[in-house]
Amino acid sequence: MTPPAPPAAPLRADCIGDSAGGLTFDVAARRNTGAALLVLRRRVTDAVGAVGSAADTVSLPLAPAAEGRLRAALPSSVSLPEGRWDAYARLSDGRPRRLVPGVTDLRSLAERTPSGLLGHVAVRIPYATRQGNLTVRSWLRAPHAEAVELRLASGGLTVRGRVYGTQLVPGADAELRARPDDGEGGRGGGVRRLEVAAERTEFAFTVAYDGLAPGLWDLWLRPAGDAGPVVRLARLLDDVADKNPVLTFPRARVRTPHGPVEAGPYYTRDNDLSLAVAPLEA
Repeated sequence: MTPPAPPAAPLRADCIGDSAGGLTFDVAARRNTGAALLVLRRRVTDAVGAVGSAADTVSLPLAPAAEGRLRAALPSSVSLPEGRWDAYARLSDGRPRRLVPGVTDLRSLAERTPSGLLGHVAVRIPYATRQGNLTVRSWLRAPHAEAVELRLASGGLTVRGRVYGTQLVPGADAELRARPDDGEGGRGGGVRRLEVAAERTEFAFTVAYDGLAPGLWDLWLRPAGDAGPVVRLARLLDDVADKNPVLTFPRARVRTPHGPVEAGPYYTRDNDLSLAVAPLEA
């Protein structure tokens, strides 16, 4: 009996981000002799459409760039719907092989300031999964409210940010929305309106913790007040794919009509901004 062939060595891809939001992939493939593709597949849990639909796969040609290296470009003009996209290389042998990250240069993303003239913000950040594979996290927000700075005080939080793809008008305000079926605020479908200080595309507002019921509260912005869209606050414009384990914040202990609580901000799995309010024993 012929012994099974040893598993192929993983293909390594270097990634470079540009200031426009595009990505370049350089794949080390010394033995490739024919046409090749870089394939991005959106995970089923992130896809809105039918499983396996064309909208969940993006194929980019891999062209020779140097001896033993193939290059593919994902320009910002190519739409990549929001989600997590696993990266593969389909070489001349026809077998898609999972890519692993090599050298990653995302310095341009940390200094990026989109114009917002297209009405949306597109962000793509390559990262290594827990299994060591290469995946691209994509966001496509239209419009977008970026949380630029969080200032913590003993009894609350001040958020400073900037909008893209829309305008701030007199009457703009922020909303705190309790998560459905989460804590006392969630059971009541709690929504709190907050006054916003706005100047051109920049805004600021303050959340006082002492009026919040225990639970999880999501932060939203109404750039045009009641007349316009409601936009989820998030921090996307940098090179960190998963903010939650990286950006952590201290909790404040305050007294509320619901009893003593411990409250503070955090970033969700999608890098959206939320507040956690947990009850304390009196």
